[in-house]
Amino acid sequence: MDFIEELQWRGMIHDRMPGTDEQLKSGMTTAYLGIDPTADSLHIGHLVGVMMLMHLQRCGHKPIALVGGATGMIGDPSLKSQERVLLSEEALRHNQEAIKQQLSRFLDFESDAPNAAELVNNYDWMKGYSFLNFIRDIGKHITVNYMMAKDSVKKRLSSESSEGMSFTEFSYQLLQGFDFLHLYREKQCKLQVGGSDQWGNITTGTELIRRVTGGEAFALVCPLITKADGTKFGKTESGNVWLDKRYTSVYKFVQFWLNVSDVDAEKYIRIFTFLSQSEVESLVEAHRQEPHLRLLQKRLAKEVTCMVHSEADYDAAMEAAGILFGQSTADALKRLDEETLLSVFEGVPTYEVQAELLAEGCKVLDLFVEKAPAFPSKGELRKLIQAGGFSVNKEKWTDVDGVVDASLLLNNRYLLGQKGKKNYFLLVVR
Repeated sequence: MDFIEELQWRGMIHDRMPGTDEQLKSGMTTAYLGIDPTADSLHIGHLVGVMMLMHLQRCGHKPIALVGGATGMIGDPSLKSQERVLLSEEALRHNQEAIKQQLSRFLDFESDAPNAAELVNNYDWMKGYSFLNFIRDIGKHITVNYMMAKDSVKKRLSSESSEGMSFTEFSYQLLQGFDFLHLYREKQCKLQVGGSDQWGNITTGTELIRRVTGGEAFALVCPLITKADGTKFGKTESGNVWLDKRYTSVYKFVQFWLNVSDVDAEKYIRIFTFLSQSEVESLVEAHRQEPHLRLLQKRLAKEVTCMVHSEADYDAAMEAAGILFGQSTADALKRLDEETLLSVFEGVPTYEVQAELLAEGCKVLDLFVEKAPAFPSKGELRKLIQAGGFSVNKEKWTDVDGVVDASLLLNNRYLLGQKGKKNYFLLVVR
């Protein structure tokens, strides 16, 4: 496969420096992507860059993932209106280790292939480098005029809402440029990839390499991914969509992709999967013929979830969705782990009772009217039970005088009540 051609049809190239195509055609090229370790998990916004590295490796080139332990202490000013909160070295080290574990799912770091991926940390070559040496060896090669001309600097300084820019953030592009120079010298790295907001920082690196060594290096950036309505990709009401299931459950992860718009699904199926061009075109055509079936969203959700998590996780999330929409059984509900259960029924009315109440057993009418008032009266609940419209844990409750006890609890803590087909409530035992 040709790396440039592959990225072009997928809509993953925003800009590249002249000569980049020729460099990639000349043989195996080493390229790097920088990742800012501000959290101990990547989110789906990072996934675009990771996909670029994966395509790079599949096309026979060598990817380097650079975790910015040093630059992460400063914070990239690109597209930011305010200074970042700086992290401690301990927090950064923890984040780096977690990110390394995630990246190993996507890239081959372990084989003895010439293009096996590498993971580096710029703190390793910055920690012993003195400020005096840096401004003497690096700073003298790049003028202030050159740095001021960068969009990330100009936008910050011209913004009325901005409080200006500290020297710390102003120096960021020099530090990133030095990373490129270091990898050019030590790893023969000739290409840096990233998002379009990184163009200024990356080209500072290519300029630094040219001025210091007389050598040539290149830049390739992908477009910043947005949603059709103009809002930020990867953000939901509850925040980022994370790759770590501790922060975004697999159920929520799947639901994010299932709920993207048709316009976005056509774009995302190209960017976030490895489906071939012919497969994508066939899927898009089938989707346009029957958009109500949401074929694109379903395939997108499956491909991305299986890549980031696993097929078993995807199947479990889809089974959980079936519970919510009335298609699954009581057995499927009982198989749900606590995290998924809470994700599926997030936002439904919740009532709390003490554990002692169910340990002794409580009449259904007393429990759901007096102790956990899901119903305004015993008469209403009695009528619903007699009409076959009330369920506990997805099983119809038929005994108006029946007793609810701890043996019915899901994960030893929860009961799921259901009025009719779609109205759920959750009983939580404390």
